[in-house]
Amino acid sequence: MSHGSAPGRSSYDVVVVGGGHNGLTAAAYLARAGVSTLVLERLPATGGAAVSGQAFPGTGALLPRYASLVSLMPEALVKELDLDVELRPRAAASYTPYVRDGRAGGLLVARPGAGASAEPFRELTGGDVEHAAWQQLYTEVGELARVVAPTLLDPLPTESTLSAQVDADLWRELVREPIGHTIERRFSDDTVRGLVATDALAGTFADLDDPSLAQNRTFLYHHLGNGTGEWKVPVGGMGALTDALLRAAVDAGAEVVTGAGVSSIHAGNDGAEVTWHDGSESRTVACGKVLANVAPWVLRILLGDEPDDETKPAGAQVMVNLLLDRLPALRSGLDPEVAFAGTLHLNSGYAQLRTAYADAAAGRFPTVLPGELHCPSLTDPSVLGGHAGHTMTYVGLHTPASLFDDPAARDLVVTRALESINAVVAEPIERCLSIDAEGSRCLATTVPQDIERDLAMPGGHMFHGDLEWPWASNRARLDTPAQQWGVATDVASVLLCGSGARRGGAVSGIGGHNAAQAVLADR
Repeated sequence: MSHGSAPGRSSYDVVVVGGGHNGLTAAAYLARAGVSTLVLERLPATGGAAVSGQAFPGTGALLPRYASLVSLMPEALVKELDLDVELRPRAAASYTPYVRDGRAGGLLVARPGAGASAEPFRELTGGDVEHAAWQQLYTEVGELARVVAPTLLDPLPTESTLSAQVDADLWRELVREPIGHTIERRFSDDTVRGLVATDALAGTFADLDDPSLAQNRTFLYHHLGNGTGEWKVPVGGMGALTDALLRAAVDAGAEVVTGAGVSSIHAGNDGAEVTWHDGSESRTVACGKVLANVAPWVLRILLGDEPDDETKPAGAQVMVNLLLDRLPALRSGLDPEVAFAGTLHLNSGYAQLRTAYADAAAGRFPTVLPGELHCPSLTDPSVLGGHAGHTMTYVGLHTPASLFDDPAARDLVVTRALESINAVVAEPIERCLSIDAEGSRCLATTVPQDIERDLAMPGGHMFHGDLEWPWASNRARLDTPAQQWGVATDVASVLLCGSGARRGGAVSGIGGHNAAQAVLADR
């Protein structure tokens, strides 16, 4: 890998624009197949959103910068590329604290495959009806995932092909009508309804009854990974995963140049030229294909269009990283090492989610902010780097980028996040915060504007835009390999290979794999 230097050739079979995890995945597959491949990355290092770093001086602890967990990356991809990385399962799926009749409790859900215990549901609801409904829904969702997940590394199936393998009522509930209808029909308890609904909202700003069904697609992707939907922790931090992908690409013969901000792509049906600036001069290479590991909105600009604010994506997720000297006790009395082992949900009752969306949609910062807590160090202590405590990441929901046009919103989101945490713990979380070598509290915030500034993701949208269904419509044109793999653009020599590909989104490598397969199929 070189920084700010010339590539080894004047032309390549493929140039990958963007060295995020999908770009590195594509480069690894292509180089292993003998395809000359150049990766151009604007930043000083590869990895994009899937990186970790020492956010707090002198602590040694690694925290995720943008993305924190892995669900969708297929085990087959990890094996095919011989990636030297461990994706470790968490000890639990989730914990949702609540207060009922003045008593603090919590709904603990085991990791996928372990079966959700009836007792926490019984303590919450006083009966077994909600637990039975929960078991039924997630059994059915699992059946749908086991049909769809194996197709993610294959050419796109059609909707009719997949729907024929799934119960018609379930297909209608999850694919045809807003998931809010399904949740309200199947569940009556507000806490249980909210727990289901949060799976439809991570990274997506949408009402649960939104006719676009963006929330349904998010729900499906949340549960697709390897047919189980289990969310895992990359051992060594998120950067360990992209470091493994970089090694796979370089060892196979791909060239990777960092500090190379691409300024234009001149493309025709038979090839393209890619131009970038290395900090001192402009450089151009020719290639047969360009794989764009940038958002489709950005790609259009690189191809010569003017920026279109009307179609610009807008992110809706904030992250607050915390480093703690110790985990706080919970008001419910549950061992914090159990409660924080999976995803801990805050202010995520169904009514709270709806109110927060209505506030944000009206341009008001939600008074009660829904969110999730992850504690990667409970699963992977190596990220602590010798620090005697724990890492914790808060992810806020219903926090669209537009709210942060007001500079005061950055401080407000921290206040709301801490209030949410303090409502369920037995002591203020501020007392547990570590102090870094500069005497500052170990707390760092990332809002959509930071993501756009750092990663050139328009609007700070981590998915590069709303997710699409991971199949082709029955009327879709599937004439070319690029169309068949869901990576086509309007120009034959330019393919999508990132989160903007039809089956992109989240940390999966699927967009990169599929773009590489489309290139190989076209040779």
